[in-house]
Amino acid sequence: MQIEVPTEQFARRIAIDDRERTSRVITALTRRGNVEISIERLPLGDYRVDNTLIVERKTLADFALSVRDCRLFAQVGRLTRQRHMRTCLILEGTPDRYPRLSIPKPAFQGALIAVTLVFGLPVLRSATPEETADLIHFAANQLQRRDVRPPRRRYPNTSSNRRHQSILLQSIPGIGPKRAEVLLEAFGSPALIASATIDEFETVEGIGRLTAQKVWEILHLRINPPQPNITK
Repeated sequence: MQIEVPTEQFARRIAIDDRERTSRVITALTRRGNVEISIERLPLGDYRVDNTLIVERKTLADFALSVRDCRLFAQVGRLTRQRHMRTCLILEGTPDRYPRLSIPKPAFQGALIAVTLVFGLPVLRSATPEETADLIHFAANQLQRRDVRPPRRRYPNTSSNRRHQSILLQSIPGIGPKRAEVLLEAFGSPALIASATIDEFETVEGIGRLTAQKVWEILHLRINPPQPNITK
């Protein structure tokens, strides 16, 4: 008779990006008796578990800032292109801890919609670093028990590209569904919209000077200069 051995008796091997060194998530993980932790510079994500799962961790403030400086969608794109491991984003924090974010609520929600519905990246919610550690451990257990392979991501076909582009543009403050469609009609694609000048934006029907300036700033201006070894 074959005896099934509980998976919990085997140590989880968790590699943690060195920029997460000061996070309380590490402290919470080390309290578990069946976790082997290594600190290194990861090429992708913040946590790599058993070469099965890659986790990108962002607090609410981190998420908002990454939308402002245009890092978010590049990071998400790299995660969703991963073929050999599962990937997810853990969004950590509660509104009472971050009552004022660096972007308006509609922009935050639009970016979250783009991450989940357009890019197809799973988003898990956590209130505290300790809960984040629990989610990482629980997710790894579930994947190991079920031997789940990374999904074959279904990329949008030509007929659905327009809807995805519209959702992406709606993450910009002041751009709703109607203005997103007007901009796409005028310029053809988000890439061409990003290359337009303020004066060109202003010539589009329904896009006034203030909206044109706001769109250009969101797409072009760097809020903070890049700094090496910033803890996320």
